Amino acid sequence: MKQHAYDRLQDVAGPVSRETFDKLIAFETVFRKWAQRINLVAPSTLQDAWERHILDSAQVVRLGGDAMRWLDIGSGGGFPGLIIATMIAGRAGASIDLVESNRKKAGFLQAVTGELSLPARVHAKRIEDVHGVIRAPEVLSARALAPLPLLLKLSAPWLEAGTTALFHKGRDYRQEIEDSALQWGFDLVEHPSLTDTQGVILEIRNLRRI
Repeated sequence: MKQHAYDRLQDVAGPVSRETFDKLIAFETVFRKWAQRINLVAPSTLQDAWERHILDSAQVVRLGGDAMRWLDIGSGGGFPGLIIATMIAGRAGASIDLVESNRKKAGFLQAVTGELSLPARVHAKRIEDVHGVIRAPEVLSARALAPLPLLLKLSAPWLEAGTTALFHKGRDYRQEIEDSALQWGFDLVEHPSLTDTQGVILEIRNLRRI
């Protein structure tokens, strides 16, 4: 069972060390304990958390290449932020900032960061309140946070400065792209999700206001 999980991780994320895999297993254990106390994800998805949340998040790291500075907004239950943190932990000097305004969820993020010694900084604030605090990262991620037009508005200070966005999106993403194009210009690459046949990861660069 464990070997299958490891193989599946490599299918989704590319070459991954056993040490990183073991840390992801440790994360899943801690996550499940916390999920019994606070609402981190939809309860119906807990049974298949490895595929639905952990692997779904892990594929972002492959798309981010060798990026060292990451930012995850609306980090919630740690997806994809804590998964990214776990997977870049072996890169000397790599780090990720996690932004989450919900105090209980921010407490969870902070506890896991400490327990697993992850290269992450937690900001228990609204996204709008950290625009001037967090310098432009190489990659900005968000998953299940908001429709694309709002995501672009929230992340514009970083994307307009040259950051690349990697946004998880579901089946209605094409309409969200059309709605966004009324206000924004951007370069777009659609990456089919490797864990959800109806999902994509939108890679957005060169954001500009119309």
